[in-house]
Amino acid sequence: MEDERSLSLLKLMVNEGLFPSPEEDEKRKIIVEKLKTIVVAWAKKVAWQRCLPKQQIAATSATILTYGSYGLGVHDPESDIDALCVGPFFATIAEDFFIVLHNILKSRPEISEIHCVKDSKVPLMRFTFDGISVDLPYAQLKVLNVPENVDILNLSLLTNIDETSWKSLSGVRANQRILLLVPNLKNFQSMLRCLKLWAKQRGVYGNLNGFLGGVHLAVLAAFVCQNQPKASVIALISNFFCTYAMWPWPTPVMLQDGMPSNVEDVIETRFYMPIRLPCSPYEYCHSNVTKSTFTKIRAEFLRGHSMTRDLLKLKLDSDVGRIFEPFPYSTNYTRFVKIYLSAPDQDELGDWVGWVKSHFRCLLLKGFCDPNPMEYVDMDASEPNVVFYWGLNRSRSNFVYIEPVEEDFSRSIYCGYYGIRGKMELSIVQASELPKNARFDSGNGKKMKACWKMLDYNQRRTPAYSQHLPSYFVGYVESNGDTEHPSTGG
Repeated sequence: MEDERSLSLLKLMVNEGLFPSPEEDEKRKIIVEKLKTIVVAWAKKVAWQRCLPKQQIAATSATILTYGSYGLGVHDPESDIDALCVGPFFATIAEDFFIVLHNILKSRPEISEIHCVKDSKVPLMRFTFDGISVDLPYAQLKVLNVPENVDILNLSLLTNIDETSWKSLSGVRANQRILLLVPNLKNFQSMLRCLKLWAKQRGVYGNLNGFLGGVHLAVLAAFVCQNQPKASVIALISNFFCTYAMWPWPTPVMLQDGMPSNVEDVIETRFYMPIRLPCSPYEYCHSNVTKSTFTKIRAEFLRGHSMTRDLLKLKLDSDVGRIFEPFPYSTNYTRFVKIYLSAPDQDELGDWVGWVKSHFRCLLLKGFCDPNPMEYVDMDASEPNVVFYWGLNRSRSNFVYIEPVEEDFSRSIYCGYYGIRGKMELSIVQASELPKNARFDSGNGKKMKACWKMLDYNQRRTPAYSQHLPSYFVGYVESNGDTEHPSTGG
């Protein structure tokens, strides 16, 4: 019975378009291999420019390591590729990565729309390679040769590296540790695909909005897999909701990795939902979870538990697809806070929206909204814009005056912003006043990415990105041709 239910669940994932075709997978593999060849040639070119001895030029190398949804093997057809460039000691990020490698990539005919994001916590280049978006940060090791099979879990290799390189490596290291620690990789991957769909459909996905990011879900799923090593996929899903609906937060979730824990690790309570990355020295997943978003996440855990606990116990022929029904914003909330952001042109809008989103935590801490991650466009406005509609909590039924909140939020976002300032307006709208294109409850899972909603499909558009968020895509710049749909990555 469990196997049949698991098979039904996997068929649902296939129908939702969450699995790339073999041809799409092969295309991604070829892109990664080409990038490896490019960075090896780049390392030797930089060594020659640095006038290193011939034997060192011949010996030097660099490589590409994948991570994120692609690195974990849970990417979908729309996912980008998170690829880390790991280079030798003499190749700097400022000159050699962002100038020399940038120019090499820019000269390649299969690479387009290359964009440098330098002023972020994890600096990177983002570009399109044969139609697939690639995020490429950089880590510099204190070695001459970085082999293709470099062991970045070896702490001796990470001695004396700079802070930027450490941050760039942390995602890859966490991915590799998770893949080593889960007892059944195939079941873990199937489970994680299901959980990502669930989180997106139920409006609890996205770290910027105070919810769960991809790495959070990966660690939570891996923990359940470790505790139920022989369980089927459907049993793992059921155990996931049971585990975290009853979890004594803020007790940290920590994978069993055979390494001793310090007392301070065990009593970590800085966050509402502390989740520890499985790499040493220990780090915790960056989290924007607030009291209000934690309440919603916990409620969704409880909902999932109530819907899955009888699947195995009573052998009921329940419709597992109900777990993934879209969150009913339109019926749960009668009023919404409208966040309107605009700028003089599309490029400036990208930076402006990225900056504002990086400060959303200031709004989240006030606890009056349920942040809907979907983004929309006011087609009646003359300037480029992005609009958010966040559900106003029913406990704030008397909440009428948004002006003090707008003034406070304006102070936080305008302070320290050095680009051309855009416009930010907050207002309260009734559910009946929502535009027709704000279809909160109509998702079917096939296009559940929290992305820019562009209604004019007669123009070809090129992506605009934000320098303030490493992988944040915002909108399109108009050009000629067909429209391409956006992707925010896996």
